[in-house]
Amino acid sequence: MSSKTRVVLCWHMHQPHYRDALDGDYRLPWVYLHAIKDYADMVAHLEAFPKARVVVNFAPVLLEQLDDYGRQMRGWIREEIPMQDPLLNLVSGATSIPPEPELRADIITACQRAYAPTMIDRYAPFRELLDIARQQYIGDELDTMRISYLNSQFFADLLVWYHLAWLGKSVQNNDARVAQLMARKNNFTRIDRMLLMEVMAEVVENILPRYQALMEAGQIELSMTPYGHPIVPLLINFDSMKDAQPEAPKPRSNGYPGGLDRSRWHMARGIEVFQEYFGAAPNGVWLSEGAISSAALALLDEYDIAWTASGEGVWRASCEASNVSAAEMEHKKALYRVTEHPPSRCRLFFRDDGLSDLIGFRYKDWRAKDAAADFCHHLETIHGFFADDDKDRVITVILDGENAWEYYPDNAHQFLQALYGRLSEHPILSMATFSEVCESPAAKNSVSLPVLKAGSWVYGSFSTWIGERDKNAAWDLLVEAKQCYDRVALSGVLPEDKLARATAQLAVCEGSDWFWWFGDQNPSDSVRDFDQLFRRHLVRLYQLLEKIPPQKLKNPLSHGGGAAENAGTMRRNL
Repeated sequence: MSSKTRVVLCWHMHQPHYRDALDGDYRLPWVYLHAIKDYADMVAHLEAFPKARVVVNFAPVLLEQLDDYGRQMRGWIREEIPMQDPLLNLVSGATSIPPEPELRADIITACQRAYAPTMIDRYAPFRELLDIARQQYIGDELDTMRISYLNSQFFADLLVWYHLAWLGKSVQNNDARVAQLMARKNNFTRIDRMLLMEVMAEVVENILPRYQALMEAGQIELSMTPYGHPIVPLLINFDSMKDAQPEAPKPRSNGYPGGLDRSRWHMARGIEVFQEYFGAAPNGVWLSEGAISSAALALLDEYDIAWTASGEGVWRASCEASNVSAAEMEHKKALYRVTEHPPSRCRLFFRDDGLSDLIGFRYKDWRAKDAAADFCHHLETIHGFFADDDKDRVITVILDGENAWEYYPDNAHQFLQALYGRLSEHPILSMATFSEVCESPAAKNSVSLPVLKAGSWVYGSFSTWIGERDKNAAWDLLVEAKQCYDRVALSGVLPEDKLARATAQLAVCEGSDWFWWFGDQNPSDSVRDFDQLFRRHLVRLYQLLEKIPPQKLKNPLSHGGGAAENAGTMRRNL
């Protein structure tokens, strides 16, 4: 075994297509909010530690939205062209503070969409504004008379503070304009609001160039997800759910029509978008949600993709089905080796769920230095366990690059600084990228899995996206829309440009996020938002096909009712 154990940290950056296909407005602000906070901070940490090496994965649909936000924000600053995000228009002054009590209540609701202990309570002026805002309710009922007495300045201040709180620690620490705004505390003027817009626009515009610069310097590897973030194994074959969910009900439809060709479209379009923004094709692909199958790996081979990855649940089921020796399964030995699934050429890596979930869920409550030390201790223990092994090892940690940090103090600034500081100078651990590992001696000591069980990084199954009443109903609506698309495309009645628009719209409808949110396990407010957006995307698809949308698209699919778990869209695997 080599003197050091390789450690690959892979941060997955993804937001679904939030733009309403019917009116063009962004229905949820998470793309630009995560940009000014998480995408900015994550690249700043890497810039601060040039020896740190990681993989950063971008969904192409996120790349396009980041670019669009940057252009729209700059358009407002230069020419006062209103943007297509209601919240941005309110904070910038492009839209006046509404007099209607219900619309004012919507602003109060929007400005509470943050984790209070770390993003609201730490800013006294922000907390005081929200204390006043909450006094506009008697019980859960809005007092329409009382809220009408609040002046427009109150709401302007509330909106400014909400966005100041969302700014990343790297932006707050290094931009004198932000310090100036925070010192003002209240009574923000139109000039102040324009200053805030200038700060946010600069951050958003510079996100992708900063990551590209690190890639070109050889410090990080950038990878991608297929264009619209679809669950590729399910597009190819609904029966792939049977490996982990043999008893779960399937949608009424037998499968997704033309799913393999649609998966190819998402791959080709994803590579095209990735090259547009980063100037090179990706070497690796994180299939949406780490969802893999033999057919999905064969698809990656078509595009000469060198590596992909999934979760520990898929690894364990595949090892058992492939009769991997008990010695290699003991203490998860085989988990820390490069894996192959012949005859596919694409190499496989599997995340250590326990280590990944420590960062995603547990360390938020720890002192930063203690958390970083504990994490490195776990890595050192794994290294020590294989000290007498003649096979090179790689420890894989994969998690969302934006959703956990809100729950840490200072957006995990101290934790990530401590972690990168320790790992980049560690005597027995070596930070690496997946492509580097594929080209190293470790790749020659790979584990062969003759049988690859289909599944994802969430529980090793597809249960988050299929096999439940509401999720299956959504698939059936999508299948029906795809059948309509196929008939229209085959008929040749649409001009080429309009068919291309319908094809792109279909890709949005095929995204994984809609199915994620359906069902009783998620909060009703979030389920409502995603339910409505999904159905409106389908309506727009029918319109582009010049067909009448089915009446049933007016009816909600799901109502939710569960409690939100820490770290946003992540799922705990412990």
